[in-house]
Amino acid sequence: MPKLTDYTSYADALAHANSAAPWELFDGNREHLNIAHECITRHADGSGRPAVRIAHADGHDEILSFDQISAGAAQFAHWLDAQGIQKGDRIAFMLEPSLPFYVCLFGAMQTGAISVPMFTLFGPDALKLRVGDCNPAILITNAEKAELACGSIGADGTPRVVVADDGLLDLIKQYPATYEPKSMANDMAVFQYTSGTTRELPEAVRHSHRTLVTLMFAALYGTGIRPGDEFFCPSSPAWGHGLWHGTLAPLAMGVTTGTFAGRFDAVRLMKALSDFKITNMSAAATHYRMMKNSGQDAAIERGDYTFHFNKLSYTGEPIDPATLDWIDTYFKVPACSMYGTTEIGVVLVNFPGAPDFAVKPGSLGKAVPGQRLEVQRADGSPCDPGETGELMLWRAQKGKEPGWMTTKDLAKIDEDGYFYHCGRADDVIISAGWTMSAVEIENTMLKHPDVKECAVIGAPDEARGLVVKAFVVTDRAPSDEYVKELQLFTRQRLAQHEFPRIVEFTPELPKTPAGKVHRKVLRDREAAKAAAAN
Repeated sequence: MPKLTDYTSYADALAHANSAAPWELFDGNREHLNIAHECITRHADGSGRPAVRIAHADGHDEILSFDQISAGAAQFAHWLDAQGIQKGDRIAFMLEPSLPFYVCLFGAMQTGAISVPMFTLFGPDALKLRVGDCNPAILITNAEKAELACGSIGADGTPRVVVADDGLLDLIKQYPATYEPKSMANDMAVFQYTSGTTRELPEAVRHSHRTLVTLMFAALYGTGIRPGDEFFCPSSPAWGHGLWHGTLAPLAMGVTTGTFAGRFDAVRLMKALSDFKITNMSAAATHYRMMKNSGQDAAIERGDYTFHFNKLSYTGEPIDPATLDWIDTYFKVPACSMYGTTEIGVVLVNFPGAPDFAVKPGSLGKAVPGQRLEVQRADGSPCDPGETGELMLWRAQKGKEPGWMTTKDLAKIDEDGYFYHCGRADDVIISAGWTMSAVEIENTMLKHPDVKECAVIGAPDEARGLVVKAFVVTDRAPSDEYVKELQLFTRQRLAQHEFPRIVEFTPELPKTPAGKVHRKVLRDREAAKAAAAN
């Protein structure tokens, strides 16, 4: 009987995707299911087939097999049992992609403990806040981060800090290379923190083992993963995209995935994509933009890289039109947006690889089968095509009847039912009565050949309430003439009132740990300046 992985068309997705269908892809059922078994153990057949390819920033590649990870995860699970770890205990780990990372991730899950990935670039405040929130029994890191990790130990002596090095891997080899998972489908498997600043503690999103089943809709229709793909996701597995879409989803289908370890470098990424003959990549918008700005166009044209893409997707934030054009030119496959958040999952997709689905540049696509979304006015009525409103999702909420919940994003639809992102609800700028979109102004400025990155906010202004201010990253020398050029460039393409009245050149933009431009930081800075001036 055909499974969802056997279908590739949009029509088949609408016809066959239902709440029961993803369960057919797994060994487990609604009562008994374990992520580690589904992603690793059942694919460990003694063949040495690769599970993860890691492109390290220093230039070397590392390939880990399903057999290797499965054996190590089982041994680590036995070791956790020997340490007295109980079902429901939290095991945090702050590691780059590596054999210890995957052994710890899947080993903890097998015992019924809860895996808590931590971003490797967290500073002491960010780490201590999260450790204090999830209260892990053990925090696993590398030798370089051990001193930082020890700074998160509380008065009760927890967490215990363990260094994941060759010594730990040698130590656990005394235990059996098989393990019987202890979890039930509804048991918690992962605590995932969304990205935020060091002083703001985002709430941990709690995922059960059965979340893996729901994830298949995003995998099949957001990233287009199918058996036979050579997949790659450069996003850190400390974040939702890198962990769920880049790691768990492909491995659950037995698909070899790829990832990046160390300080990100766009040229190193492109070499890995070429060397690994990647056919399907899902990345953050920032990754694509950095590849465009890497100065490798001539090298691509010369044949230094050979790309094999047939599916591309991105998430996190919209991609500007100039970067989409670059992707079309050099990767020769349309980049498909998938929209969602750690809290609500992926709800809008572009069905990569579907021959009967037209990808519209810049569009969020259409709803994942089974999801219902609508763009609404402030009074709750649906917006007309082309009219900007708030993007709402129909969903059952805990303790409440099903109803519309806000995504806190602005959007619009076109006559064909495609959704378009119009910025966060707080990215709308109202200046002297004019309503403007920060995203629209950014996208226009990014078309200027000298603008590498750009962020637009509303800055306080005594006369107009707010004025448009643009922060620009550029290699060109700042000057008054350059500012006027950017202002004219924007006005000529948008409207006479829709341009940045203030332009500030900056070496870099503040970003969340996940790589998104952090406009809130910029808004807070401007508000503080305005308050100090009064």
